[in-house]
Amino acid sequence: MAKAAKKAASETANAADEAGSGAGNGQGGAPSMKILGQYIKDLSFENPNAPQSLAGQDGQPEINISVNVNAKPMSETDFEVELHLNAKAEGKSSVVFAAELLYAGIFRLENIPQEALHPIVLVECPRMLFPFARQIIADVSRNGGFPPLMLDPIDFAAMYQQRAAAASNQAKN
Repeated sequence: MAKAAKKAASETANAADEAGSGAGNGQGGAPSMKILGQYIKDLSFENPNAPQSLAGQDGQPEINISVNVNAKPMSETDFEVELHLNAKAEGKSSVVFAAELLYAGIFRLENIPQEALHPIVLVECPRMLFPFARQIIADVSRNGGFPPLMLDPIDFAAMYQQRAAAASNQAKN
């Protein structure tokens, strides 16, 4: 009996929410973005020349960082956004360490105008994931025997604009 009452109350609350906020993208109500979950999909750390690499005999390594963002819809309002970070430290003669992280989150975007949806998914969502991914990279490099690799902030808006410009150029050719 209590389960039925809870279910009825929940359905009533959901119906009221939908009626009051205009469920779906761009249909009245205040825009909202919620993180439903975030997680590591893939993590790799390689220290191929340990223990020699820990001595720092090659001097200051050159560190190359690459960043990529991907997203896929899971439903009308839910999106999985992936932040892919690669960091490779190279000395004069060899790879010192390499770290690769695929960090993802599930986001619920409601009442977002259709024209704003794409930039929000590819700019704002990764911006929210980045501090967590940055900490994971710092921890894994420290746990690998090196100073923590603290990634600089990333301008996801500029990345989005570069990607859009590249796609536009490809469409013209």
